[in-house]
Amino acid sequence: MAFKCIVAMVKPNLTDKVVDSAKGVGATGATIIDAAGTGAREAKTFFGLSLDIRTEVILFLVNENLVEPVLSAIRKAGRFHEPGTGIAFVLAVESGIGFESQMPEGRR
Repeated sequence: MAFKCIVAMVKPNLTDKVVDSAKGVGATGATIIDAAGTGAREAKTFFGLSLDIRTEVILFLVNENLVEPVLSAIRKAGRFHEPGTGIAFVLAVESGIGFESQMPEGRR
């Protein structure tokens, strides 16, 4: 079975919606990492101090046939059509261990 890693960077208030929507189309889970960063636009400032731009990185390990449905679901739930809400991309998974324990019963 070939796996892909979908990396989605979203605003914290949208994380639960993104994860739930991905699970709704077949993702079995996610890893969420707190992060901060800057985007294509300058960070907003308040009296000359940069505001902390919080984001969360969500990692989904999915079978390659789930990539498009999961990307579509997180695009909508994460409101990626709005500027500054997030990005997502897909990485190939060359090898790994422990996948069997993450597979739903009957798919092992």
